[in-house]
Amino acid sequence: MRPRHIPSILQFTKTIWLQAAECWREKQHTAVVVDGTVGNGHDTLFLAELVGERGHVYGFDVQESGLANAQERLETAQVAEHATLFHAGHETVADKLPEGTLVSGAMYNLGYLPGSDHAVITRARTTIASLQALLPVLMPNGIITVHIYTGHEGGTAEGDEVMAWSKTLSWKEYRVGRYDFPNKEINKEHLLVIEKL
Repeated sequence: MRPRHIPSILQFTKTIWLQAAECWREKQHTAVVVDGTVGNGHDTLFLAELVGERGHVYGFDVQESGLANAQERLETAQVAEHATLFHAGHETVADKLPEGTLVSGAMYNLGYLPGSDHAVITRARTTIASLQALLPVLMPNGIITVHIYTGHEGGTAEGDEVMAWSKTLSWKEYRVGRYDFPNKEINKEHLLVIEKL
């Protein structure tokens, strides 16, 4: 049984996003967020419900089956009008976002799409390109959460490169946090959180 007082990475991620949404509401801010890895749309739905009727989610994925599942999930929850899904890699984010868009936050779950071809995975090169492209359009106090999985081939290498990239971000401009379980030996995972000052 999972310890009651230490949240899972998914729980901790949602807590961070709920706190961010509270700030949006206090400032009466219309939130625009990015789901960099739509998958089957679980996070996309979470984000669409979080941004509310005035906000919008832009989602990216390279697998049509996942996007179809995500679209169906959004339509069932009656929030599809608050999301735009792109059949494209997240490295195209700067080209796909409407010109002048400021982003309140972005969420990434690296690795592969559950229930699909495990050979189709996110890669450090495109992940870092996407993250780098988002930084200039991220609003002050905007957040980026990156859930790094290492239990698949290529996962550790991608995670190491993304972590190394995050260490290059200026302390004067960003805060970078990390949450993980140091004693988890199999399928280690990490949460990287970036906040723009």
